[in-house]
Amino acid sequence: MKCLPALLAAICFGLVPTAPAIAAGTADLIISGGTIYTGADEAPFVGDVAVSGDRIVYVGPHAGAPAAKASIDAQGMIVAPGFIDVHTHPESYIRSGDAAKRLNAPWLMQGVSTIFIGVDGRGTPNVAADQAELEAQKVGTNIVSYVGFGAVREAVLGHDARAPSPDELERMKALVAQAMCEGAIGLSAGLFYAPQSFARTEEVVAVAKEAARRGGIYDTHQRDESSYSIGLMNSAKEVLQIGREAEMPVHFAHLKALGVDLQGQVPEVIRLIEAARAAGQKVTADQYPWLASSTSLDAALVPRWAVDGGYAAMIKRFDDAAQMAKIRDEMMENLRRRGGADSILLTSVDREWTGKRLSEMAEAWKVEPVDAAVRILRANPRDSIASFNMIDSDVDLVMKQPWVVTGSDGTDGHPRQFATFPRKYAVYVRERQVIDLKTFIRQSTGLSADIFKLDRRGYLRPDYFADVVVFDPARYAPKADYVRPRELTVGVHTLLVNGAPTIQDGQLTTAASGRALKRTPAPGTCP
Repeated sequence: MKCLPALLAAICFGLVPTAPAIAAGTADLIISGGTIYTGADEAPFVGDVAVSGDRIVYVGPHAGAPAAKASIDAQGMIVAPGFIDVHTHPESYIRSGDAAKRLNAPWLMQGVSTIFIGVDGRGTPNVAADQAELEAQKVGTNIVSYVGFGAVREAVLGHDARAPSPDELERMKALVAQAMCEGAIGLSAGLFYAPQSFARTEEVVAVAKEAARRGGIYDTHQRDESSYSIGLMNSAKEVLQIGREAEMPVHFAHLKALGVDLQGQVPEVIRLIEAARAAGQKVTADQYPWLASSTSLDAALVPRWAVDGGYAAMIKRFDDAAQMAKIRDEMMENLRRRGGADSILLTSVDREWTGKRLSEMAEAWKVEPVDAAVRILRANPRDSIASFNMIDSDVDLVMKQPWVVTGSDGTDGHPRQFATFPRKYAVYVRERQVIDLKTFIRQSTGLSADIFKLDRRGYLRPDYFADVVVFDPARYAPKADYVRPRELTVGVHTLLVNGAPTIQDGQLTTAASGRALKRTPAPGTCP
């Protein structure tokens, strides 16, 4: 694309007005001749997309398109809404002190224009201040924020394994209400993780009701995706119970069956969800297209009771011979359900074990794998891992469901941070044909916008915000893998975020045009 001098500030650097501004029928930019997927469940067509300021002003055949001050020739390319990643962990990028890093290149280069943060129960209740800081520092992608059950619980109870008192519960509820009134999209939870795992279902319901009455959604890394505690099926039933009792939509984060004990049980989970949907409950899910999950080493292997009181308390238990014997036995069982030491890839950055399997480190140190894990945990209690624990048939079946959208769960050290959307396209659309291209785009755009009620996002329609991706269907591909997890995606020609080109001719620009997308709470529910 060539930026004309008069548009240099307005378009090339993202200094765009906040409403369409067509003078004498002339748009700022036209994307011409591409194959357009609008984000809806409709057939693609060849045509043009015109943009003025931060809005789309035309989508249709070339003959009806307005004149424009600048143009992109998109012949042979796919034109779609910017992708929406509904579950991310981008903190090392969007909260970096480096302005270039805050552009959020791992997501932009995939064609992602909007990301959701505060997932797994970690979202700050100080939503307004957090969003204001992100906008002031400028980030490359739009941001949607959750308030986190874990963050709220820790603010009131710390890391203790106990129920809140009535007064403490009221304080937790007040924090969620505050966050919802400040623009959070809903309540996220990570009941698999301590100290959230210490909460009983009724506590979660009581807190979730505050988000529900203000129009929020309940998003959850459910209590058990495997056989750690209550089991996958009972855990899925708990999610549905929380939604029913709190009277709110529920969304399963990264839906899966994790570990050797559960592989092949996805059909049963889907039947459970389909029955709830048939009964009128609003239930959806997201998924990443990888066979390896990512978590911390302690979450994968250490029993939850051993983390009561926090990580300092965990290390003290390691030093107690009687407690350590029990911890070690339970860690061995957790390692078995994960598929053994060879299934654990150590992914934290700048460690001597980075990129090695747990089995390799055990061999190098001449100890048992569990003892190698304890050695790592003593040095770094929150080290991250990739855990190879899923099978193709389960992943394929989840992906085919009409209520499932794309979410990377992108974390440092796992290639899904850099390559989820292109992998889904390259492997599951082109190579294996599990889904078609229209489904891939809908699951990554319009359907996500519908589930989360994003205002004028996720579709190519007049007066919608101009989040637009143009990619080459022959070149769009992941470069990151488990050995080289930080390789940027290729094949995106152009990406507009709020009308500003963040990628131009396949290269990142300096535009940091992301915005905090605030949810408007239900009328009459906030001061």
